[in-house]
Amino acid sequence: MSALDTSAAPVAPATPDDVPGWFFRADREAFAHLLSRQTAAGTTGDLLELGAYLGRSAILLGDHLQPGETFTVCDLFDLDAPDDENSAEMSMSYRETLTRRAFETNYRAFHAELPTIVQAPTSVLADGRIAADSCRFVHVDASHLYEHVAGDILVARDALAKNGVVALDDYRAPHTPGVAAAVWEAVFTLGLRPVLLTPEKFYGTWGDPDAVRADLLARDWRGEGFRLDEEHIAGQVCHRLAWDEPASSRGPAPRSLSRRVALDVLPPFATRAVRRALRTGRKAA
Repeated sequence: MSALDTSAAPVAPATPDDVPGWFFRADREAFAHLLSRQTAAGTTGDLLELGAYLGRSAILLGDHLQPGETFTVCDLFDLDAPDDENSAEMSMSYRETLTRRAFETNYRAFHAELPTIVQAPTSVLADGRIAADSCRFVHVDASHLYEHVAGDILVARDALAKNGVVALDDYRAPHTPGVAAAVWEAVFTLGLRPVLLTPEKFYGTWGDPDAVRADLLARDWRGEGFRLDEEHIAGQVCHRLAWDEPASSRGPAPRSLSRRVALDVLPPFATRAVRRALRTGRKAA
């Protein structure tokens, strides 16, 4: 740290849940399950995350790093974005909180060694510094702009080994249509095969989807309280997974049409804030 840096040191989190971010139960469980199945099968390979925010998902990925494997994280953190649109996106969502120092503090609270950090636009990874066919799992959660996401998907495709899995964030949120465009373009023109959909993330492979699906289904998700449904997309089978919150903790559904519409179209962080406020109001009543 520079001697000129007089900012207060970030407070280390006590648990991963104390790390701010948008990494929810269905995805935490899907990451852990798929990564554990790879390890149990003797599948080795590096891990790669494009876009880390403050480390909530990186911490879990680090839990599954095996000896001899490398975990690489690429994020701008507190650097300036390379173009005006990306800069505007960062200023709107991340500028006040996203720093490399905060990420490192959060990650070191749970792991002795930091991952390999590339503090730069994710587009720099297209230069071949991530060896082809070297990764077993890639998480893409950087820009929401179509051009950037499309480039990140190509980086993931080239990095993934046979039957490696890519998880793509925000593929269906109303405020991230560029992500949706890039993801489904990859499915229909680049050979990406969907395996699993959660409310926040798309999981796919350029390898054998049946092999990845077999790993996914080697768990009694429904018996653990999750919803698991089968879907067919242009002749391809995939599953939808969501945490089925117990009815006793949900409270009554929103009563008005306007409230239901608002909850559907708001960004995820705003939707959660609205739901918390509604629950608080009901308890007070």
